[in-house]
This record gives sequence, C-alpha cells and structure tokens, in this order.
Amino acid sequence: MSDYLRDLFSLHGRRALVTGGSSGIGHAMAEAIGRAGAEVVIVARRQPELDKAVSRLRQHGVTASSIAADLGDRTALQRVCESAGHIDILVNDAANNIRKPMAELTLDDYEQTIAVNLTAPYLLGQHFGPRMAERGWGRIINIGSQQSISAFGNSGVYGAAKAAIAGLTRSQAEAWSSSGVCVNTIIPGFVLTPLTEPAQAVPGRVEQLAARHMVARNGVPADFEGAAVFLSGDASAFVTGQMLFVDGGFFVH
Repeated sequence: MSDYLRDLFSLHGRRALVTGGSSGIGHAMAEAIGRAGAEVVIVARRQPELDKAVSRLRQHGVTASSIAADLGDRTALQRVCESAGHIDILVNDAANNIRKPMAELTLDDYEQTIAVNLTAPYLLGQHFGPRMAERGWGRIINIGSQQSISAFGNSGVYGAAKAAIAGLTRSQAEAWSSSGVCVNTIIPGFVLTPLTEPAQAVPGRVEQLAARHMVARNGVPADFEGAAVFLSGDASAFVTGQMLFVDGGFFVH
C-alpha cells in the first residue's frame, strides 16, 4: 500500500468497539476495521460465538477481544461501557428484528426492540461520544435499515426504531462533529445474515428481494467492509450526519 493510501485508510493506533460483532454485518465490519490496523473489541450475547469470532479475527492478524453482554439489559450495557476502555470507533450493529403484523405486537415486543435497536446505541453514544470529543477525534457508525426511510415488510416497531437511528445519528453529529467526531448511518439492502433468516425461509422471498436490487442480488456481509474502513478513518473527516446506502440500489429501484 502506498503512503498516500495508508494515510487515507489506515486505522493503526485506533481502538474500535463493534456490537453484534460475532456474526453477519457486524463481524465483517469488525474484520475490516481490524485488518486496517485497529484493535477491535466485539460485543454479542453468547460467549461461545464470541470466542469463535475472536479466533477468526486473530487468524487475520487482528488484535481482538470480546465482551459478552445482552445489550437489551441495562446492567449489561453499563458493564460494556465500564469495561471496554478507550474507544475511538464505535459501531452500533447489534439488533433484534421482531417483525409481526402491527396489531400482533406486544408491549414486550416493543420494549425489547427499542432497548436493543435504539436505547443501546443511544447510551453507548452518550458514554463514548463525549470522550471522543474531549480527545478531538472519533467515529460512530450506526447501522440503520431500509425501514429507516420507508415502510417495508411489517416494519412495526422495528421500523420506528430504525427510523430513530437515523435521527440519533443527526443529533450525535450535531453535538460532536465540531470536536472531530464524525457520526454516520449505514443503510443496508436485504442482506443474507442470521438476522434475516426468518425472511429467507419464506419460499420465493430471497429471489424476489434479489430482483429488487439494481445489482440483481442480495447483499452479503463482505459488502460492508469498504464502507466500514472509510467511515472509521481520516478519509471520512468531512462526512458526518449522513445516511450511506450500501444497498445495491434497493432503495432507488
């Protein structure tokens, strides 16, 4: 790599916290950020899956560790904040996806969805954002959804939470960008991950969704590696408060 590209995209000396980092988009982003030079801490609920994910990251030369926590649990969330240490890059990828018809959603469905998809990114941002601002440099990447900007497939409370993530990004960018903290949302298309397995199980659904993307296929986690490195480093120093659509043309089709 030339010195020019290294200066633009190297993450050496940075430390990243990636929630939902044991699988799917979160793991792909953790790998990309780590292979670009950052130390990576991944968070997910299950320790066995975390151990496997950390092992995979280390096989690529990434300095990686993990914290097992259910981000829907406020006590566990506080433990993540207290134990993660110095963080330069925060990636809020952890999510749940309860997609029942609107009238069938329960209060518990609502509370679980808001806790993981909105409250956790908000509280992690409230902890790490001001510390990044004090140091004069930071990056926060929030993962949105097509439901951030349109109703699609029983959006329900998941759609409300993901719409709020785009608003949270703008609020965080307004608060901290002048102190060197850039905050952006990535909007995926339909991506083949464990989170979307219920939709994948519907006969014909995968093919139907692939046809809706301009690139004529569904997304895979590796599609997010380049965006992760770009939004985590100095190359994106003038990009903040934005929604970056990594969706194969899904939204504009």
